Amino acid sequence: MSDLVLTTFDWVPEPPRGFVRDLRIRWALEEAGLAYRMATTPFEARPAGHFAQQPFGQVPWLTDGDITVFESGAILLHLGEKSPALMPTDPRGRAEAMEWVLAALNSVEMASLPWSMFRFMGFPGDAPEAGFVDGFLKLRLERLEAVLAGRDWLAGGRFSVADLLMADVLRPVDQFEGLAAYPACQTYLARLTRRPAFQKAHADQLADFAAADAARAGGG
Repeated sequence: MSDLVLTTFDWVPEPPRGFVRDLRIRWALEEAGLAYRMATTPFEARPAGHFAQQPFGQVPWLTDGDITVFESGAILLHLGEKSPALMPTDPRGRAEAMEWVLAALNSVEMASLPWSMFRFMGFPGDAPEAGFVDGFLKLRLERLEAVLAGRDWLAGGRFSVADLLMADVLRPVDQFEGLAAYPACQTYLARLTRRPAFQKAHADQLADFAAADAARAGGG
């Protein structure tokens, strides 16, 4: 098997720690038991080589031999091809997993991200835009709640990258108590974030950034 290398930032400020999107890929790699190593790119003064790998200057990207993949959804689908732990093997299950990966990114995260950013940035709740983002998220969560009230998993009757991604899309909303009116979403998220692979991926990301703090403080 080719050497899998996951690249993320060498350091980030405190607020996004635990939410930087390399977490999604770490989690998938841990679920699948795939060997990988971490690499970093500067958060500040991003070099030209970063943009050659990720045109928008974001993270993560995955190097798999002579293939490089950016965007977390694309990386998860790429890893799904490597492990049945991440992707159903039957055609219907695979189709469901792929549609829910895209739904997580295009339908749910499109609403959850601006809502969460309002809270991360401390914008006032009575800002003109607040009503729009609240309503947009409500529409999406109501529909997701109806789906999750009737099933444990999104695709193929089992855990897949679709669940992993949807859970990570929901985590910032839950951080600001945005799932309080959606018990099925809350139960679903709690079940996923109790998985040992998530716990390890989350702890590893926090540990890496803490080590970067120590290196910066020591001039290393």
